[in-house]
Amino acid sequence: MASKPGILTDWPRKPLGSFKGRSNTAEWNTILSRIRNQGIWNVTSALVQDRWDTNDSSNTCGSGGVPLLLVSQSASPPLPLLSLSFSPSFLNCHRAYNLPTIMSDFFMAAVIHPFAEHIVYFMLFAIPTVATLLTGTASIVSLFGYVTYIDFMNFLGHCNCELIPKWVFSLFPPLKYLMYTPSFHSLHHTQFRTNYSLFMPLYDYIYGTMDKSTDELYETSLKREAESSLDVVHLTHLTTPESIYHLRLGFASLASRPLTSNWYLWLIWPVTLWSMMVTWLYGRTFVVERHRYSKLRLQTWAIPKYSIQYFLQRQKESISSLIEDAILDAEERGAKVLSLGLLNQAAHTFAKLLGLHSMLQGEEINRYGEVYVERNPTLNVKIVDGSSLAVAVVLNSIPKGTTQVVLTGKLTKVAYALAFTLCQRGIQVVTLHEHEYLKLKKWLKNESESNLVLSRNYAQKIWLVGDGLYKKEQQKAQKGTLFIPFSQLPPKQFRKDCSYHSMPAMVIPKSLENLHSCENWLPRRVMSAWRIAAIVHALEGWNEHECGLYTMSDVEKVWQASLGHGFQPLVFPTQSKYN
Repeated sequence: MASKPGILTDWPRKPLGSFKGRSNTAEWNTILSRIRNQGIWNVTSALVQDRWDTNDSSNTCGSGGVPLLLVSQSASPPLPLLSLSFSPSFLNCHRAYNLPTIMSDFFMAAVIHPFAEHIVYFMLFAIPTVATLLTGTASIVSLFGYVTYIDFMNFLGHCNCELIPKWVFSLFPPLKYLMYTPSFHSLHHTQFRTNYSLFMPLYDYIYGTMDKSTDELYETSLKREAESSLDVVHLTHLTTPESIYHLRLGFASLASRPLTSNWYLWLIWPVTLWSMMVTWLYGRTFVVERHRYSKLRLQTWAIPKYSIQYFLQRQKESISSLIEDAILDAEERGAKVLSLGLLNQAAHTFAKLLGLHSMLQGEEINRYGEVYVERNPTLNVKIVDGSSLAVAVVLNSIPKGTTQVVLTGKLTKVAYALAFTLCQRGIQVVTLHEHEYLKLKKWLKNESESNLVLSRNYAQKIWLVGDGLYKKEQQKAQKGTLFIPFSQLPPKQFRKDCSYHSMPAMVIPKSLENLHSCENWLPRRVMSAWRIAAIVHALEGWNEHECGLYTMSDVEKVWQASLGHGFQPLVFPTQSKYN
């Protein structure tokens, strides 16, 4: 150790005494806690906003007419009595740099403040901390509590959705001078020269900077108006606990990329655990995204269940009930079409885990939505499972000139339709397992079953694969094989010398608005065939359901309608080598 330590070597840790031994741990705990708190606010407030949000601005806090979650942040600090001593220069600076912001939404784009303003903020926030240190009354609990309170109130003020009920102020009327509300602070972002105080409106009352419309806006923001018109709903679900970060209410950077497993998300496992608790306690379908296309208003809803829960027998009734409630909710809101995404239409229980095979995947819970039509025969909303468009996309993904394909994996409604269509077109369909061969043979008509073959030579280079394609089978495929999935869940890619096509999907038109995130594993601005099918169904005005084990729309008709409305095939570069 140096005999003459340099400047700031001892201070401020040495004067802290026994407190200094815990300072490093306290610092890291405080930092991690602040990250956790912001993540919790992101998830919680976004769920609340999605439940209350409409396509108009009736539920926003501000008067700018901007929808929720489409606004920018101004990390405006408190301006209590002491901060006013820096005026007029400080206030003019603060006003100037808040002009670009219209609404207050904490986790969207931020407004950059001048460095001098940040110095003043730091000085203001540091007063309680420094005072306790100088008086020898500091403690980890007080410092941690102070920072947590500051963060909580800052998040509250920028959540852009009024959360404070009227009864809180009725119980203790003076509280309106001691605690602000989201609607109070939103006026600072819309009027710019009012409601400067952060946390304590008292100073705005004292100095006459209180906006006259504060109370009126608070009353208006508490009113929840009925949901505006709705045309198409796509009903999906969460896949993994981390998948919530890939939604719009998660991280924008992750939502803009296909769903993958990222190791660094394990670093925020407390936030992930909290999000799981919130979805479990919330227990209701929530809105993920809202879009516009042509004259249609589109929404994506998510069932608060994870993929693994669809394989558990004890979750069967709960999931089925949530799906039916969502259908009835869409019916009540005037939706024309509802599509069932992922495992909501073909949910299987523990059969897959045990390696058992049923005649048709999807029988165990709702028979591709047919159960809900039978229970509610007067439904006006049309349930679409999208199988016809999925079949069309797979058929048009097969390279021209192909004479043989392998069909393997879980046999679904799509799989049977593919086998039937390919055999009718004179393309030989090869199965690798006897039980698959027998089921398909029973399904096919006599005149086309000659094109169905049971073989194990693995010479074919075009494989149509569903769920349950394991590593052992993939390793038997020839080098250069093209795997084309027909299921909603992509297969695991074990072969680097083979090509893997996307699950059935199409590129959406440029005129489809507000698509902020990727759909699960798909690239940006690409939608699954099951989701597009509902949009096309509504655009064409078709007045029938497409659900059930044996009901399917005309494949070519649906394909041509999709192309006619601007949806384009998703072509992979590797596909050209097989043409």
